[in-house]
Amino acid sequence: MRQYAVDHHLGTRQELAALRQRLAERNLLLVLDFVPNHVAVDHPWLEECPECFIQGKPDDLHTQPDGFFQVGERVFAHGHDPYFPAWTDTAQLHAFSPAYRQKATETLLDIASQCDAVRCDMAMLLTNRIFEQTWDYRAGEVPGVEFWQDIIPAVKEEYPDFKFMAEVYWDMEWDLQLQGFDFTYDKRLYDRLKDGNVEATRGHLKAALDYQNRLVRFIENHDEERAARSMGFGRDLAAAVLITTLPGAKLLHEGQFAAHQVKLPVQLGRRPKEQNNPDTHTFYHRLLREQRRSIYHVGEWRLREIVSAWATNNTHTNLLAYTWQNGQERGLVVVNYSHIPSQGWVMLPGFGLEGRKWILRDVLHAIDYERDGSEMIDHGLYIDLKPWWTHIFDFR
Repeated sequence: MRQYAVDHHLGTRQELAALRQRLAERNLLLVLDFVPNHVAVDHPWLEECPECFIQGKPDDLHTQPDGFFQVGERVFAHGHDPYFPAWTDTAQLHAFSPAYRQKATETLLDIASQCDAVRCDMAMLLTNRIFEQTWDYRAGEVPGVEFWQDIIPAVKEEYPDFKFMAEVYWDMEWDLQLQGFDFTYDKRLYDRLKDGNVEATRGHLKAALDYQNRLVRFIENHDEERAARSMGFGRDLAAAVLITTLPGAKLLHEGQFAAHQVKLPVQLGRRPKEQNNPDTHTFYHRLLREQRRSIYHVGEWRLREIVSAWATNNTHTNLLAYTWQNGQERGLVVVNYSHIPSQGWVMLPGFGLEGRKWILRDVLHAIDYERDGSEMIDHGLYIDLKPWWTHIFDFR
């Protein structure tokens, strides 16, 4: 990355502004990408502001040839994180440097004038703990204020509605929320869904709602394998129901609706042609039409207990269930996140069902079920789901 400007092949800054206006007319926000940890090896700051970078010594060019490079008389470090080799097409920015923090603030203020939010690449690499762990003595003295606690308030002072989203791993989601991010990636949920660990997923969903509401749920992105390949058909759709109907933001990747399977490197200029899966497209069309309902955005969410259907049947542990309620609107989501048929009773106390008959409309499959409200309160709602099958019930 050399500069945050519209590529001339695509248009001008004014044309980006026109696009943003057209998005706003459709109640959509424009989110752009910001890479805070590194820039390209030909970035002008290398000469204009060398103190913005981690620097090395001439010996480093020989002892760590993949970790350092030379510009003029100076030696600079390539960007990297603590667990992978250096990215040899990048130069490492210095998170502890006041000069870089000022440059980052100026850059983000300019970006904020062009869009509504930023997704910050590998945001945890700039935290004091991780940056010191990565660069040791080269990082110098640890500042008293975190990088993001310096940057985010300065940008929000001028653009108070501007949103910050952190790509973050290593269980640091809460740390970055505390440092000012509006949203953070939910990599832990992704890992648990990919591994098929239902009990761990259930435990994850017991976290406080003020935390969950600021998580970004996803099952694929440009860094991960395609869900259709990593999870397989059926399981990927069950996971899609979960991420789109849970609290928090949702990240849906280009090609996900068509069950594309080829993971594309970000450097690729063109792609192989893939066949679209019409069944997957139809499924997502129905799912996202349902997810637009206000109940999922302003309603009250509650994780529900599921008990065994009968004494020798433990398949209820494969089921995940939760409700949404907004006034008289009620919804129930149940997912069988397993490869076997599963049964159980979903307990629904405090859901206001007693004394009335209810039609439960399965919105994905257009099937109606009639149930007695008092029985659902007293005994629960009996569920029997095929492998990777889901119910999204609208109560009427």
